[in-house]
Amino acid sequence: MISLEAISRDNKTKGQLSAIRNSGNVPAIVYGGKDKNEKISISKKILKLTIEKENFLSNIITLSINGKTQNVLPKEVIYDVITDEPVHIDFLRVVPGVLIRIEVPVEFINHEKSPGLKRGGVLNIVRRKIELKCPSEKIPEKLTLDLDGIDIGESFKISSVKLEDDVIPTIQGRDFVIATLAAPTVMKEPEKPVEEEAAEGEATEAAAEGDKPAEGVEGEKKEGDDKKTSEKKSSEEKK
Repeated sequence: MISLEAISRDNKTKGQLSAIRNSGNVPAIVYGGKDKNEKISISKKILKLTIEKENFLSNIITLSINGKTQNVLPKEVIYDVITDEPVHIDFLRVVPGVLIRIEVPVEFINHEKSPGLKRGGVLNIVRRKIELKCPSEKIPEKLTLDLDGIDIGESFKISSVKLEDDVIPTIQGRDFVIATLAAPTVMKEPEKPVEEEAAEGEATEAAAEGDKPAEGVEGEKKEGDDKKTSEKKSSEEKK
């Protein structure tokens, strides 16, 4: 489980809020449950390192505020449109038994054991995340789909995923597709037998030789023409 340190804040103006950001901290708010909303701030440096971790928005975080801990779920991170730095974050309190909506990432394993992928098939992922409704204490870290034995033409549907009884997809009424193993878009042509390649080579070579003039013909023709021209010139001089 991820842990974060935070401190309470009591700003009332935009200037005070800017001062918090200029000091290297990010304003945040904790809401949900029976307790009142709580304004806090977190070190930007530490927060950015935490956000970079995999599946940040689907991980329960232990938040320590002035020494008091509570479990929260990151719900939204707001970024500056110019610098792309985090400028605000919302946390939802994790209250046991309360159902929440959350997007959980899908993970595929055993790619090397799929006969379809070995034959050049393509894994077409339709949904990289699945939105679930579940108790906050039962949030799955990820949904794992096994490619072992999967061949071209087969698909994964939500019914392929094993979920606990009180963990349900928000999309109801249809067995929606998560991914399919499709045929390769470009089929590889079969290699030609060595005998056919040799025959084609000989035919090409013979055709090329047929276009060339026979040896000596051009030279003999030119030499005969020169002789006739010389004899004609000598006859005219005698006249």
